[in-house]
Amino acid sequence: MRKTNKPNKPSYRRIALVTIAMALLASTWTAQPSSAAVPTLDKIRVALFLHLPGKYDTTTPAATFSSQGGLSVGIREPAGEQAWFGVPADQSARFGADDYKAKLYESETFAAALAVYQYVKASGGAAFLTSIPTIGAARFQVAEGTYKTEAEAAVALARWTGDAKLTGLLGAYKPALQGPFHLETAPYGSKKDAQTAAAAFGGAGLDAFVAVRSIGEKETYSVMVGSETAQERLPAVQASAAAVPNGAALKAVAPQSRHMIIRRDHTVGGKANASHELYQFPGGGDMKVWIAPAGDAVIGLAERSNRTYRGSFELSSFNGKLAVINELPFEEYLYSVVAVEMYTSWPLEALKAQAVAARSYALNKGFGFQIAHVVDTTLSQAYFGSSVERPSSTDAVEATKGVVALYNGKVIEAIYSSSGGGMTADASEAWNNAIPYLQPVGSPDDISEAGLRSWYRVVLPSGAIGYIREDLVADTGRMTEAGSAILESTTDATNIRRHPVIQDTVPVIAQIQKGTTLIAIDKVIESNPMSWERGPFTSDELLTVMNARVSPKVTGPITSLEVGKRGPSGRATELTVNGAKLGVSSPDALRSALGYGGSLPSTKFDVEETGKVVIRGASGATSTRTDDSKKLYVMGSGGKSAAYAQDHLFVLDGKGEVRAATKTPAFAFSGTGYGHGVGLSQYGAYSLAKQGYDYEYILKYYYNGITLAKE
Repeated sequence: MRKTNKPNKPSYRRIALVTIAMALLASTWTAQPSSAAVPTLDKIRVALFLHLPGKYDTTTPAATFSSQGGLSVGIREPAGEQAWFGVPADQSARFGADDYKAKLYESETFAAALAVYQYVKASGGAAFLTSIPTIGAARFQVAEGTYKTEAEAAVALARWTGDAKLTGLLGAYKPALQGPFHLETAPYGSKKDAQTAAAAFGGAGLDAFVAVRSIGEKETYSVMVGSETAQERLPAVQASAAAVPNGAALKAVAPQSRHMIIRRDHTVGGKANASHELYQFPGGGDMKVWIAPAGDAVIGLAERSNRTYRGSFELSSFNGKLAVINELPFEEYLYSVVAVEMYTSWPLEALKAQAVAARSYALNKGFGFQIAHVVDTTLSQAYFGSSVERPSSTDAVEATKGVVALYNGKVIEAIYSSSGGGMTADASEAWNNAIPYLQPVGSPDDISEAGLRSWYRVVLPSGAIGYIREDLVADTGRMTEAGSAILESTTDATNIRRHPVIQDTVPVIAQIQKGTTLIAIDKVIESNPMSWERGPFTSDELLTVMNARVSPKVTGPITSLEVGKRGPSGRATELTVNGAKLGVSSPDALRSALGYGGSLPSTKFDVEETGKVVIRGASGATSTRTDDSKKLYVMGSGGKSAAYAQDHLFVLDGKGEVRAATKTPAFAFSGTGYGHGVGLSQYGAYSLAKQGYDYEYILKYYYNGITLAKE
């Protein structure tokens, strides 16, 4: 596991940069040769889609490929790849598994089929909209799913037929199951001849598709008839096909047949008169489809944000779902990883450090995902294909080609994160296991704050509280009786945000117009990879995210939330909720368990229980108020008291600072760092490179006791 984002403040505020610089100068590391064999990798296999329950599960029912130079499509056998046919440069082709599906609808009316397809897709189904060619009007079919067995498809079919809105769209049509068992004709002289024959079978009401395979290294076409869920149902298809020319000669497709059936697919375009060819290979066997560029151009994959990729693709059915693996030269894989994981405008030495860390990490993982070395997300390392590559990041890979980080002669798990928040984490603070080369070090991460504006936390006329950027207000020069500055907004339609940062995921709590009066109660730097603020979150909000991720579940409401233990770098390693330890799988999992609207940036945080107020009474006695179970009475200037009913209680502490306490329990987090914090800090590497340190020095600073070696 790597981190959550590209290089994005603590209560224990900054470690002085000069202290870190002195620590660096006190060490004099030099590259040392290693006598151990340096691991190498010629090509790497990156899973873009893979069904691996418990570890990685990102799937697609079909994958759509294209290339400016065209595609070469075939199969991959132990003896090597076999090219079957080509896809022209101006076309794209879709691929999927021929498996079990819920056939939900069929009609000669495209609009009706499209409405069913759109509803199933909007409801989260893996929907296909295809057509069966006939001599007359085509028949449009809507199928859902990619299921490994008939039983799984039957469960899905029952679920869909129990959907009242869908059954209304289906009318009198009775859904059924669709399977991978077919009858087949003898080969035809051409693809066009096979298409004509398929239309004849389709005209007789049968499911019929052109199929392609290679015989004697020659592209060969036949027609497959029927889509049955079991071999014993094929005789009924045979009887129906007997009236069609060549129908009596149909034979069952052999269980281990290497072929692809070709469906007319309207899923992508959504138009009756336009379709893609959907190539479906047998989903129950070991067949692997191989897709390579026909020329020098890269391959595009629509289902992965239309990214383009170097190398080739292998498709197979794995654990009952379509697996899409990009296989390419290892060093070329790093071109993309370095460009995504670190800003390419950063100094070359920082990019070199990233290149070696990424190379070492991938080599350490081996076949970490059974049929793939790595995946393309931050569960491994972010890999976005060729379009993100830049000369600087590619130069960094080439300049360090083959260089890896070793500890005791073995390649290290060179994990890294955006920002250590002033000090990196011990591995035990993230995952409960100590690793000698992953120990805390001071890190100059506050470089991420350079040039950022501050934000005011303000009280609106409505009583709501949120953040506004400092350049969107003016100080009126007036103050409240408690000494808080009174501000005035300077622009119209200005958003007041829940957290001091502009992001799509950060809610807007209000929009104000020019001239609106605001009361400032705090001022902080814009949330960034070094320093951040989140919350306050209510008990209900936290319960929502906690109970989706912890065991045992928390019985609400939450009245107290405290850090129970901290690790060597100050990160929270244990949290108590209502006095009981929060049950998470690892300390780093606290980030997601506490992150309403998105994980907390790091576990290096303090918690403020905003509903807790200590009240001093007569004779100096104090009482602590944690919720609204007992009414709080406030005496006004006229000497009369009344129950306080506002959402916030503004408390002036002994230092003259105003604190916005909440009427009901809520919890605010103030922290530093971005990611798990273990290993190399990317912003720290950036800062050190700007100070003149080279990549070897940077790596050895963050990974304790390593050596660097080259194949």
